[in-house]
Amino acid sequence: MAALVLLRAGLAQPRGAQMALAGRTLLRRPAVLAAVADRSAPARQSHGAPQQGRGSSKAASLHWTSERAVSVLLLGLLPAAYLYPGPAVDYSLAAALTLHGHWGLGQVITDYVHGDTPIKLANTGLYLLSAITFAGLCYFNYNDVGICKAVAMLWSL
Repeated sequence: MAALVLLRAGLAQPRGAQMALAGRTLLRRPAVLAAVADRSAPARQSHGAPQQGRGSSKAASLHWTSERAVSVLLLGLLPAAYLYPGPAVDYSLAAALTLHGHWGLGQVITDYVHGDTPIKLANTGLYLLSAITFAGLCYFNYNDVGICKAVAMLWSL
């Protein structure tokens, strides 16, 4: 294990490795680097079934496309909310805004939260936050003036 660390740090060379002098630095020849990488790196499976706990690339592509579709839908819903305010647009905005926020915060969790337990806690909190947000927006739409009219009232101040 210590030899592998020294190899990766460049402080040692594998048996039979030839060095080339370039200016003041010593460089390993690419063939030697490839041989070292083949021995030290774990085997990769490029084809076959996805591993446990990981989705397929088709699912990731569909998710990415869905995120873009929701973003474009929001771009269309904003003028529609101004021109045609009503319950259909209010509930569409509630769903699209909640989904857009949920996916965005999910990416923040993916990027910045590490460790099994913190990830599970953060995802649970995210699902609770998203459910409460959607329920609150639906409650506001049903029992009050709705999202469209509320924004119009804010603009008229």
